[in-house]
Amino acid sequence: MSERVFEGLDGQVRERTKTMLMYFIVFAVTMLFAGFTSAYIVSNMGQFWVHIPAPDMFWVSNALIALSSATLWWATRAVKAGQTNQGIVGLALTLVLGIGFTVTQAEGWKDLASLGMGWNTSDTAQGTAFRWNNLAALYESSAVYGEDYDFRYDGQVLLHDAARGELYAPDDALMVQPITTKVLQSSNSGGGYIWALVMVHILHLVFGLIYLVVNGIRIFTGVIHEGDTVRLKATGIYWHFLGLLWIYLFAFLFLLH
Repeated sequence: MSERVFEGLDGQVRERTKTMLMYFIVFAVTMLFAGFTSAYIVSNMGQFWVHIPAPDMFWVSNALIALSSATLWWATRAVKAGQTNQGIVGLALTLVLGIGFTVTQAEGWKDLASLGMGWNTSDTAQGTAFRWNNLAALYESSAVYGEDYDFRYDGQVLLHDAARGELYAPDDALMVQPITTKVLQSSNSGGGYIWALVMVHILHLVFGLIYLVVNGIRIFTGVIHEGDTVRLKATGIYWHFLGLLWIYLFAFLFLLH
């Protein structure tokens, strides 16, 4: 936002206004992801769903995003104390950690896609069509049912007979009526939601990375200094929020649901 908007305003008013604008952005993003996760829960009902442990790279993501919040906090404190060089170093470290987070997210998704959680193509009369994999792509992959993933219906794990290669309803304790064909023809909706949530979060993270670069330049040129750190404060609100948002998504997708 142009600084001309704040010309003639008291410094405290300017700071409160910029901070409030950032909180509005955070609120809007929160509502977006609340909608996504609500749709995930509703779609989970009455459908065959995939539960899969988090890839190792997503655990690395957790560590990187936590460290990046710490370095940004350090950078902000340094600039407020007039230690400009330390502030620049802190922002640079935050940027590197943020890029590392993005890379680990991409690698984690590759691990999921290699198991059959991604997109595939099919030739139609209208040309090549992209669609989300059905559950068969996961079931027929090298992943081991019951170890690398499982299928669920209304939160209950489907029974599996490895010797016969058949799936059974959770209440079919004697494994009398296989439902394998019905299950494998189902779309992998759970994987689609994971992909959407991860990618939308990365998109918001990219905006944060750009903001870090811009503010790094502002510190270097003296626009941001010990007497004016409101932009850094706004960046911190957004960045720390993105970190907490990822931890929530991680727990929601891989631990709770």
